[in-house]
Amino acid sequence: MLPKNKFSQGILIGFCSTLLVLALSAVGALAWLEAPLYKWRVQTFAKPTEATDQIRLVFIDQNSLDWAQRENSETWPWPRAYHAAITDFFTRAGAKAVVFDLLFTKPSRLGVEDDETFAAAIRKTKGFVTAAACSRTQGETTAWPKDLASSVSIQVVPPEPSFLQSLTLPHASFPVSRLTTAGAQFGSTFGDPDPDGVIRRLPALQLFDGHVIPSLGLAAYLAAQPDARLAIGKAGLLVNGRPMPLDGKGNAVLYFRGPSQTHKTVNAAAVIQSELRLRAGQTPALNPADFKDKIILVGVTAAGLNDLKNTPLGSTYPGVELYATLLDNLLTHNNRLSVLREVPMWFVFALALLLATSAAVALRHARHIYSTLLLSLVFLPLPLLLGFGAYTLGGWLNVAVPFSAVALALVGTLAVNYAVEGRKKRFIRGAFRQYLSPAVIEQLVNNPNKLKLGGELRELSIYFSDVQGFTSISENLTPVELTALLNDYLTAMTDIIMEEGGTVDKYEGDAIIAFWNAPLDLPGHAECAVRAAIRCQKKIDELCPIFMERIDNKPFSARIGLNTGKVVVGNMGSNQRFDYTFLGDAGNLASRLEGVNKQFGTRILISEATKEKLGSDFAVREISRIQVVGKEEPIRVFEPMFPADYAAHKKTFDAFATALSLYYNGSFQEAIAIFTTHESADAPSAAYARRCRDLIANPPSDWHGIWKMTEK
Repeated sequence: MLPKNKFSQGILIGFCSTLLVLALSAVGALAWLEAPLYKWRVQTFAKPTEATDQIRLVFIDQNSLDWAQRENSETWPWPRAYHAAITDFFTRAGAKAVVFDLLFTKPSRLGVEDDETFAAAIRKTKGFVTAAACSRTQGETTAWPKDLASSVSIQVVPPEPSFLQSLTLPHASFPVSRLTTAGAQFGSTFGDPDPDGVIRRLPALQLFDGHVIPSLGLAAYLAAQPDARLAIGKAGLLVNGRPMPLDGKGNAVLYFRGPSQTHKTVNAAAVIQSELRLRAGQTPALNPADFKDKIILVGVTAAGLNDLKNTPLGSTYPGVELYATLLDNLLTHNNRLSVLREVPMWFVFALALLLATSAAVALRHARHIYSTLLLSLVFLPLPLLLGFGAYTLGGWLNVAVPFSAVALALVGTLAVNYAVEGRKKRFIRGAFRQYLSPAVIEQLVNNPNKLKLGGELRELSIYFSDVQGFTSISENLTPVELTALLNDYLTAMTDIIMEEGGTVDKYEGDAIIAFWNAPLDLPGHAECAVRAAIRCQKKIDELCPIFMERIDNKPFSARIGLNTGKVVVGNMGSNQRFDYTFLGDAGNLASRLEGVNKQFGTRILISEATKEKLGSDFAVREISRIQVVGKEEPIRVFEPMFPADYAAHKKTFDAFATALSLYYNGSFQEAIAIFTTHESADAPSAAYARRCRDLIANPPSDWHGIWKMTEK
């Protein structure tokens, strides 16, 4: 069951969404999403650094294989004299290190002399590294060879990191002893792809029989910087005191520099030919000076030699370039551009919970479809933006988890909004459809907080109307005819009231009770109410000939009373049945004014409170100072009209105003002289003419100009 308030509902939705994502992540169900998102980041930020130019790659590509076949009828594997020529060229050029991503674990097929040629070239090289194969299942040995010196020394900083066990492999194959005794160092080429088959990380080193074997990339770094100090601890690998973060299995997450051949490359055949030309005293195709102080990595790229890897930058990424990337990361002194730090999953889930709950809470408070769309457009990309931001700082933030949590939270919240808010909207439409215009109902639906159920004190402009002589009209009609007539009249009046923003409170027979400024605030509500009253009277004039045909040519007219004042308004009644209505004295006065019309022959009367809120769109004339039934305080009442109507009868109205002033002063003889002049054309003048005659015949002892009403 959902909590009652929206904030708690949002928290619950966000928590449940994150919990579901946690379960999905635990079984690897989100890997399909993280893979392309990570690839997007890699491709966006893969750019060379200052270290990239320190590395050169030599590709044993298909062209090189074709050259060897064409020129010397040599097939793969090449004679080791070829590799010796490559090594001699870069030794001559002054390279810092020469690294072969090739396994020389078997003696040359051409015999000892071929191995010795290669060994001689290695002895002349400052730093030479070749590959060693470590494996979980296969290899030539399970023990460290007695005649093989340890590759590197490394200090273990206590407490011993847990990932050392993951780095330990039981099988290995090492370069032939003739090469290692010549000074060849070696590095491990072991590396598991991620579960989706993509290589994003490499082990920094391997452990075999208690000895450390650096990865080929780290071995290349150590060959170029033989004085480098290594240590390993919980913080990862320390290279000369600088931390190189490792994941939970001891892998370094690579910070790719770009697509294949981002590091400058040369063709192996071109290197061999250049060395042969130099030996012959000829000009080489490659300038040795271009390789001075560079670190050289040699590897195969020909498709048939099966060393093309699937990486975020493509599925045919040469394996040697993976080690070049790790070397590039090690050479980069800017920690943000070195190997990536994998953001801990506890932080990822905490972030997911924060974003999911924030999204859910925000969306639960959204009032419009536009704000819902805007919030979705803000929260959905937010994990992506954070992932991109983390990458620029050297971190791999798993984006799929918070993105999925936010997406689920948004979907869940939309479902709750549809269920809860939809029910609320249906309630609002059902509760108000009988007395509010569709436009006003939609405002309430979109802004339900503007509706306070149960009652609130508001200033309303209140409308009461009644059909004059309706009892006599109904006596001559059948129930069906009466109902049809009444429905036509009420529909016409209601349409106008709703068009002017009014709320129909109720119908009582032929009477209409309506009000303005609730349930929504309506600026200028008094003007809207008066305009509706005048329009209703004009509509009745338009319909009167039609209605008279249906009621034996009897006259059809209605009286309207309007007052503005504070009342309590709200849904009132029982839980099973209620009405949106008002309670208060201001409503009683509007009802009394409707009845007062009978006294003066007017069709609309408004109170002074309503008159004071009217602008220049209306004209009014004062009708009287009256004391209504049940009230002690007298009030002034007015007849409203449009300015054009006032102008058409200005002479009569001015005369009436003069006579009314005389009447207030007790000058009944002077007043009646004016009233009688206009009584045939002006019902209030006729009413006052009769009133003056009575007062002249029965002079009052204490005159205040107040006309006391004796009936409602």
